[in-house]
Amino acid sequence: MDLADAAEALAGARRLVVFTGAGMSAESGVPTFRDALTGLWARFDPEALATPEAYRADPALVWGWYEWRRAAVGRAEPNPGHRAVAALAARVPDTVVVTQNVDDLHERAGSAGTVHLHGSLFAPRCSACAQPAPVPVAGAEPGEGRRLEPPRCGRCAAPVRPGVVWFGEALPEAAFAAAVEAAYRCDVLLTVGTSGLVYPAAEIPQVAARGGGTVIQVNPEETPLDAVCAVNLHGPAARVLPALVRAAWGDAAGA
Repeated sequence: MDLADAAEALAGARRLVVFTGAGMSAESGVPTFRDALTGLWARFDPEALATPEAYRADPALVWGWYEWRRAAVGRAEPNPGHRAVAALAARVPDTVVVTQNVDDLHERAGSAGTVHLHGSLFAPRCSACAQPAPVPVAGAEPGEGRRLEPPRCGRCAAPVRPGVVWFGEALPEAAFAAAVEAAYRCDVLLTVGTSGLVYPAAEIPQVAARGGGTVIQVNPEETPLDAVCAVNLHGPAARVLPALVRAAWGDAAGA
């Protein structure tokens, strides 16, 4: 099966899930998690900065790194793949975008209601009471390797933490439940730029396959999800997704 088969499946879909991973945002210049440690940050192990224990031991160091990452994401722009996902949603009204990425590039490309399985750099919250906190104003970015004291919660005065899922933490219950439900009931699931190695998020395409949905994969490399995919389109999302939208709906698709 090839691009034409994938386009036919998409054009006939009534309920669509688009499931994205780091490969989608990497094409906008957003480094993958482990590639994000550059310059002075390169002396750190990423897993040592992305745990509750690391935050408790040195909150200023962890907050500083995440503010540096958030500023880098803020300079990135949605790529044609992100815009193609928004174009898909415009043509299949019952579309749910589920992402493992912690950036806001889907939203900035026009995909409303994106389900974030791993949280967001743009949704900080209190480390004690979980009260949502304001996103720090622009200009708070530290230099590479510099500590930055986190702000305090307006409700309980505890330090604010990044709104992402750290190693050893469960996925947000409501987000995961919404993703599983959408995958189970979909006609088509399009998985883009994800390795298929990070669980439980990697279960989402498998849920769609078990529910009878057609799973289409867009990825430059083979992944463990190949086995459950009806179509595997090898290539970068920024090139393949616009071509897929055009093949399904013609040049009027605008992707």
